[in-house]
Amino acid sequence: MPAAPYRLILVANRTCPCPGLLEDIADRATRSCGEVLVVAPALNSRVRHWVSDTDAALAAAGARLRYAVEHLRSAGVVADGEVGDADPLVAIEDAMTAFPPDVVILSTWPAESSNWLERDLVGRARARFDIPIEHLVSRYDAPAATLAVSNGA
Repeated sequence: MPAAPYRLILVANRTCPCPGLLEDIADRATRSCGEVLVVAPALNSRVRHWVSDTDAALAAAGARLRYAVEHLRSAGVVADGEVGDADPLVAIEDAMTAFPPDVVILSTWPAESSNWLERDLVGRARARFDIPIEHLVSRYDAPAATLAVSNGA
């Protein structure tokens, strides 16, 4: 009986489709004959969430997700994706129900601009899930202030 494929969940919102991030994920997946599930939490403003206006958040997450999955597939990766809950921990838990992973990779902006890091998403995910949680920092589409700080400006 063949071994189960290596499974990786990539959780990314505005950092996806990050140049470099998807190439790294594709490289990992092809080296390990793995499968990738990209999860894009549908992040929304508090006001829009409060008034149940989620259409724009869902559409934006869906567009980023389609690009990421197409990019991975074009690199020869078995990849799929789903728009997840606005709470990334819930999105991970939901994804794990149908796609039990060997590792979860969280992609965030640098600390100066990342709400996920400010809320200690990486630490909370490591405490909650009994699988490896990796963190990758992306500068893709990061706010200009972050890029100015990180470039020494």
